[in-house]
Amino acid sequence: MKALVVATGLALLMVFSTVAPEPARAAGETDLAVFAAGTLAVPFRQLDKVFEQQHPNVVVQPEFGGSVMMARRITDLHHRADVYAAADYHVIPKYLFHTDGGKTYANWYVGFAGNAMTFAYTAKSRYARDLTSDNWYKVLARPGVEIGRSNPNTDPSGYQTLQMLSLAAEFYADPKLASAVLANAPLTNMRDTETALLSALELGEIDYLAIYRSDAMQHGLEYVHLPAKIDLSDPAYAAYYKSSVAETKNGALPGKPIVYAVTIPTNTPVPALAAQYVELLLGPEGQAIMARNGFRVINPAYGVDSASMPAAIREAVKPWPAW
Repeated sequence: MKALVVATGLALLMVFSTVAPEPARAAGETDLAVFAAGTLAVPFRQLDKVFEQQHPNVVVQPEFGGSVMMARRITDLHHRADVYAAADYHVIPKYLFHTDGGKTYANWYVGFAGNAMTFAYTAKSRYARDLTSDNWYKVLARPGVEIGRSNPNTDPSGYQTLQMLSLAAEFYADPKLASAVLANAPLTNMRDTETALLSALELGEIDYLAIYRSDAMQHGLEYVHLPAKIDLSDPAYAAYYKSSVAETKNGALPGKPIVYAVTIPTNTPVPALAAQYVELLLGPEGQAIMARNGFRVINPAYGVDSASMPAAIREAVKPWPAW
């Protein structure tokens, strides 16, 4: 088996609980802390540049990671986040609306983009020449294949991978499909966010990587073209997706269409500035950036609890569909 280095729990705690010293700021400069899903790193860094050009005295401080883990950094470690964006809209109400201590860290959210699950690979990947959109699950289950994935307890793509495989088992009438594929995706091939395994895929340390389609497109990777009934991309199949359930340490999670959501934590010290960032994300420039990076733009965006939103954001959204 090809070796991958596994970070210990202690190391992870040190990484995500230690705050690096902030660089010296010029007089009048303001920081904007943006926490976001790892798969948003490429488009959000592009968005940050546009925002800083529009606000010369603002320095955007982005941090990316598994959506659940990033939410818990806000609620459990009390890290400052002025904007928070998750790869699964459900994460925001579950972790930020009501905490165990009774504190509310958010009271609205906006769904701004969609995506799809897939398996990315390269020319180095074992059996890549044999793989088609019809036999992919058989190829991934072959002996010797190494598959990477993210942790379903910390990252939406981790549990969405499990949901996708469950849907595939039904779609292809193969009840052993999920277990056969996951046998080649052991814990040693798992990280807190799937983007942490991109270099391992490109170096040939793993053969296939369960990942969002946008990431595969951004990095010029080959990827499996899955039917919409499997890849969690199409809201029209919302009722069908519910039949797939991922068992995680955070409970049983039914499948849902992949919708990225954003909110402004209630304790931000710069709410007006954070609102301007979200406005840019929802506006034409933000939508163009998301589309260029392989995301399905939702226009107008979906809104939940719009009465609590800043006025400009409230005017840019429509009610969330009844799925």
